[in-house]
Amino acid sequence: MHIEQFNTADRPDAVASLRPCLDIQRWLDELADARPYSGIESLLDAGRRAADPFTPAEVAAALAHHPRIGERAPGTSTEARLSQSEQAGLGKPEAAVAEALADGNRAYEEKFGQVFLIRAAGRSRAEILASLNARLAHTPEQEEPIIGQQLREIAVLRLEGLMSK
Repeated sequence: MHIEQFNTADRPDAVASLRPCLDIQRWLDELADARPYSGIESLLDAGRRAADPFTPAEVAAALAHHPRIGERAPGTSTEARLSQSEQAGLGKPEAAVAEALADGNRAYEEKFGQVFLIRAAGRSRAEILASLNARLAHTPEQEEPIIGQQLREIAVLRLEGLMSK
């Protein structure tokens, strides 16, 4: 979708087009209601602002849509395809790294009660594993702003990709 199409779409279509980027209603509403945008950069800036900060409930809702790192998102929805594309950039894992990621995912979920979230795009599996291991040492209070930052990065990256097509 081009920015011009987004700017002129009716509100329900505009919201629906944004939903694969981040399924948080407040974020969707803020971006749809602030139209028209002068260009992609102004939309991305608005996306960053609307995503800072997220409430704990918004984070929980958004995490419900994210697969574990290293696992393929199920389905053929736009959101699933975006996630699959982001994780495909990681390449095929070595068995030891894949096992370490799976173990780390389980440990993270046991400790924090939610899936480990990281922007996969632009990172190697080794970088992700190192971050996962480092973040396992955090307290929930230390982890909360990191999760928010990762959600913002993912949302804006997806938003940019959506508007570049």
